[in-house]
Amino acid sequence: MKTLHVSQIQKASLALHKKNRGKICVQGKIRVKDLADLSLVYTPGVGAVSTAIAKNSALADTMTWRRNTVAVVSDGSAVLGLGNIGPLAALPVMEGKCLIFKKFTDIDAIPIVLATQDTEEIIRTVQALEPSFGAIQLEDISAPRCFEIERRLSESLKIPVMHDDQHGTAIVVLAGLINALQVTKRKNIFDIRIVINGSGAAGIAIAKLLYAAGYKNSICCDTHGAIFAGRKDLTDVKKELSTYTNVLNKQGTLSEIISGADVFIGVSAAGAVTPDMVARMNTHPIIFALANPVPEILPSLAKKAGCAVMATGRSDFPNQINNALVYPGLFRGMLDTHITTVTNEIKIRAAHALAGFIKKPNANNILPSIFAKGLHQAIARSIKKSQG
Repeated sequence: MKTLHVSQIQKASLALHKKNRGKICVQGKIRVKDLADLSLVYTPGVGAVSTAIAKNSALADTMTWRRNTVAVVSDGSAVLGLGNIGPLAALPVMEGKCLIFKKFTDIDAIPIVLATQDTEEIIRTVQALEPSFGAIQLEDISAPRCFEIERRLSESLKIPVMHDDQHGTAIVVLAGLINALQVTKRKNIFDIRIVINGSGAAGIAIAKLLYAAGYKNSICCDTHGAIFAGRKDLTDVKKELSTYTNVLNKQGTLSEIISGADVFIGVSAAGAVTPDMVARMNTHPIIFALANPVPEILPSLAKKAGCAVMATGRSDFPNQINNALVYPGLFRGMLDTHITTVTNEIKIRAAHALAGFIKKPNANNILPSIFAKGLHQAIARSIKKSQG
């Protein structure tokens, strides 16, 4: 396939969306060719279906689309690489998420963009939508509001709720790390020293999941440097972060903290890491520079400075860390098993299924392609096993 320049891709994408008026549509499962068919799918036949569900609400899972349908909900406040662009501008991104659901796991997903960025309004709106959907995927909602929105919806709804920017990212990072450690022949995860730069939604979720998976030696940094217990300017979320990271309470800038580290994970800003910083890391360092569209350090510079395994968020470099590798299979597994809560066990199982799909990882191949045959089904099976 011919490689296109970014400007060419953007021009072609604009034309594609205009020609097709978006990327998704609703298509009926039943052919309606005459009045007899209409009487079954609509009045008077549908009344019997509604009456049955009114008597037994569980029938909605087998007589409607609900058990196979996900709402992809956003307020457009934190769209990757674009920022707070609002709901209408976020709609094409949500359509794309929905198309990926359908393409890879046959899940019907509906984009819902909200004309509010008020936490309480968002929570009430999604709560009111619950009867129509089997799961909720939150997207591109800014921190710290996203933490409370996800927590309260998870507590109040009887269907799974997941903020993909947090947990989808964390799962794929864990999967990539599992294989990167194998490539660099690091076996004892308790000895692995990890630096995470960026303490927003993704950075905090990554730190939490890595800790739950047994990686206890991590330090998180923000624009003021290392996050440590007792730092005066910490938000409540970062105070919590300081209780299970940076166990030695180290202080300093990212440049100081990164010295001697085995792994750098960046969910921050372009240019945050220099070749000198890479050179001061431990031998055969692992770097996941996930800032988009420009990573914390370009792969060419990192490799010249000694990086052994490099990953970014971009598809034009090897080892793309992309949420789309995991969320279709994750939701497929949850919908099929009627899971109501997205637990750490589920996320860790998904990460191991994703990592395990690469039988012999190498420096340029620690994660499979989204198009790898059977990938999403393997992740779905791992979720089902957690319920077995």
